[in-house]
Amino acid sequence: MRLSLETVIAEAKLTRYLLVWREADDKSMFLAQAGYTLENWQQLEADLRSQILPLEAVPSDEPNRFGDVYEIRGVLRGVNDIDLAVVTIWMIEYETKVTKFITLYPDKEARA
Repeated sequence: MRLSLETVIAEAKLTRYLLVWREADDKSMFLAQAGYTLENWQQLEADLRSQILPLEAVPSDEPNRFGDVYEIRGVLRGVNDIDLAVVTIWMIEYETKVTKFITLYPDKEARA
C-alpha cells in the first residue's frame, strides 16, 4: 500500500524531537551523519516526502487506539550523499482520516 502524498509531517516532530539531541533514544546524531540538522530541517521533510513516502507501506502488528499504523523501510540519501537505512512509522488517524508521520529510527536489519 502507498500512503497519501499529502501526509502531515509536523515541523515540531523534526525540530523538537528528531533533530534535537536526547540523552535517551537520540536520533539526531544518526541523522547528522547524512547532514541533517536543525538548520536544514526542511530538507529532511522534503527528503522524507520524496524518498521514503512513495515506498510501500506495511501495516504494523502493533495495536493502536488512535489509528492504523504503517511502517516504511527505505534508504534516505542525505544532503551530503550519505545513505541512511531507516524505518519510518506513519499513522492514519481513525477520527480524522489524516495520515501523519510519527517517527524514524535506524534500520538495523538492512543489508549494508
